[in-house]
Amino acid sequence: MTSKSTLTITTGNLKGREFTFESRTTCIIGRAKDCYPKIPNDDKHSTISRYHCFLDINPPDIRIRDFGSKNGTFVNGKKIGQREAHQTPEEAAKIHFPECDLQGGDEFTLSDTSFRVAIAPDPENVKNIQHQIPPTIPSNQPNLWEMLKAFLLKAVGNESNIGVLGDCVLLKELGKGGFSLVYLAEHKQTKEKVALKVMLPKVAANQRAVNWFLREVENMKYLKHPNVVGLKESGYADETFFFTMEFCDGGSVLDLMEKRGVRTLPVAEAVAITLQVLDGLTYTHHAEIPNVKLADGSFAKGRGLIHRDLKPGNIFLANAGGKQVAKIGDYGLSKAFDQAGLSGQTLTGTAAGTPCFMPRQQVIDFKCAKPEVDVWAAAACLYFMLTGEFPRDLVGKDPIFAVLQSDAVPILDRTSAIPKPLAEVIDRALIDNPDIYYKTAAEFKQALLTVIES
Repeated sequence: MTSKSTLTITTGNLKGREFTFESRTTCIIGRAKDCYPKIPNDDKHSTISRYHCFLDINPPDIRIRDFGSKNGTFVNGKKIGQREAHQTPEEAAKIHFPECDLQGGDEFTLSDTSFRVAIAPDPENVKNIQHQIPPTIPSNQPNLWEMLKAFLLKAVGNESNIGVLGDCVLLKELGKGGFSLVYLAEHKQTKEKVALKVMLPKVAANQRAVNWFLREVENMKYLKHPNVVGLKESGYADETFFFTMEFCDGGSVLDLMEKRGVRTLPVAEAVAITLQVLDGLTYTHHAEIPNVKLADGSFAKGRGLIHRDLKPGNIFLANAGGKQVAKIGDYGLSKAFDQAGLSGQTLTGTAAGTPCFMPRQQVIDFKCAKPEVDVWAAAACLYFMLTGEFPRDLVGKDPIFAVLQSDAVPILDRTSAIPKPLAEVIDRALIDNPDIYYKTAAEFKQALLTVIES
């Protein structure tokens, strides 16, 4: 997790400039003002497109993709993307050009500007390689799931002393992802039902990365709010991370829509869910988390956590006294897993890379840590619940380029089933160019309350 990736410009008018990345991010190279690295928008660089190519960086990994630029991007002299001379940028946006993984020593070129890639590896990973520590798991998915299941069965059978798992009985599988399984479990003594999540690193995990990730998990335990799924217990054993979380018997918003066989939810229900989500975001964006250890052993208070991946699939629903309660789930687990370098994947190589619920600020810089990215995502979730569509038209387009080049479709163009005042608030909440309109969850909530109570 302390690997460092550096891009050095070796040819062109910017020769000698360096750009260093030490954590998970995305960035776009081009002449547009919000690009980084930004190329001057002048005659000397006019052959480079405004949004030329996309970098997905998870040190030490770097992946590059051309956006269908007029003059193309070349990696070690080989062209990886360029639109045809007769094609417009809009037509090129419908083409998903192949991605290319970059290694240390590689060069990529935009017109007469070339970048050289340098990778400074994590010393702990070097040590692991020297001792020939094999990867934690093979790459094929079936083996991953079998290993996860074997670990769970072993844990429940008390064959190893790993704490909370020994107190849980597995009831059924709830879901699985690229490197995780989620089970419904019941505590033997309390009979409380919990969601048990197990995650295996896809790379050889060094102790520094493990410690960093577990520290981030500890931060998440401080989140205590009725509209946030609570993280209960966590641990690491046999090269496996495990967590128990509050179980929401209603599943996710996506599950609800699928169960009912509908494309949309009633306006009142969708808005009620969103208001609760905004309450959860208001809390988490201002929560005081002990995250810095001081010389005297005490902890300084850090303010707030940003979700960065809010979507209908991780808005969960529970029943409390006959009332539906919405809770924000998966608060930071997957993001922290990536940040620690444990997933072995880049953003574009995962389902999370489809930016259907991301504002352009987050696509330009994935580590963007401002609360308004979650506010925009909450509005996008409300839009989806009311229309069954994503805010932007992404069909047949490169989704990342579409986010950069297009605005959200006005919601009344999708459906006439909602009141105009509500539509106006939602449309404002989905403005993200040049800035996101509502800066806080409280602002967006108040705007919604104003129109639904009038």
